[in-house]
Amino acid sequence: MAKPGVIGLDIGTTHVRAAEVVVGKGNNGQGTLVRFGQVPLPAGAVRDGEVAEQSTVTTAIRRLWAEAKFASRDVNIGVGNQRVVVRELDLPWMPLPQLRASLPFQVQEMLPMSTDEALLDFCPTGEGTGPAGRTIHGMLVAATKDTVRANVMAVESAGLRPQLVDLSPFAILRSVVRGDLLQRTVAVVDIGARVTQVVVADQGTPRFVRILPSGGQNATDAVATALSVSGPEAEDIKRQLGIGFAIQPEFAAATEALNAVVVPLVEAIRNTLVYYAGNNPGAGIDLVVLTGGGAHLPGLGQYLSSASRLPVTMGDPLTTLRMAKSLGNQQLPEHPSMLTMSIGLAYGVAA
Repeated sequence: MAKPGVIGLDIGTTHVRAAEVVVGKGNNGQGTLVRFGQVPLPAGAVRDGEVAEQSTVTTAIRRLWAEAKFASRDVNIGVGNQRVVVRELDLPWMPLPQLRASLPFQVQEMLPMSTDEALLDFCPTGEGTGPAGRTIHGMLVAATKDTVRANVMAVESAGLRPQLVDLSPFAILRSVVRGDLLQRTVAVVDIGARVTQVVVADQGTPRFVRILPSGGQNATDAVATALSVSGPEAEDIKRQLGIGFAIQPEFAAATEALNAVVVPLVEAIRNTLVYYAGNNPGAGIDLVVLTGGGAHLPGLGQYLSSASRLPVTMGDPLTTLRMAKSLGNQQLPEHPSMLTMSIGLAYGVAA
């Protein structure tokens, strides 16, 4: 009997996507993509990375399972929005289970929310010695319970069983920072519809996370408003115009609207990278890797490279994956980076 795969379920603003991966051994182990499927979501069903219309999302997930024929109902899901806090932290060393149990008492003064309202986790990244003795360095993750509960309820209502609720930036990192990139300091920038997630990793270990409240759909909406056109038409115009190219007179208003969203977003990304470099002397970023649907705006990579003075490339989670024969005629997205989140969530079983 074939080894069962792990399914990562990505609940995005515009689609629900799921990938089933048989995970290889070790960080460099080559996995196999067994199945993939996606189903579109209507506008407003997911807002700012959080399920807003549970019944709509649940219906889409049920359709996804029926169409893609996933063999299991066990899934890994992600959470990543402005109501998730991620901070670097040094804590007194103790065994990890004990440390996690102590988090509500150790971090209650550091959070913009009550620890009673938060789900807390800690991702260790190293050890050291402080004035009081041995310490453990890592990243504190705090998410409001309502944020996680909304996504979990939509999944469970579809008859699925969430096995892991992962931080979305960690899943993104796992998906594309593999192979040679594990030896470098890499900033992965995932530009979704409404949220942009930036995660910096040093040799595969996450060191910094920032979540920005803007994405590709914000740019589309701006063009639609400026020209009084539909969303799909605005999306086509946005892709035609791109960023950093000569302005066509008939699209001057659209270009101005597009720039009004993209330029501040690129500036926020650049400032994030500068902040990391300033707080980590001698550990500069080698490369920026773009993923997500919003990353495919023509000219964006060149513009970000010019603004950040760093090389920029597109991420491809399929470069280290085999394609199983069971995929058959299943249609993969036009851009491989659209699979980043679902594949990264599937890899979470080996995290």
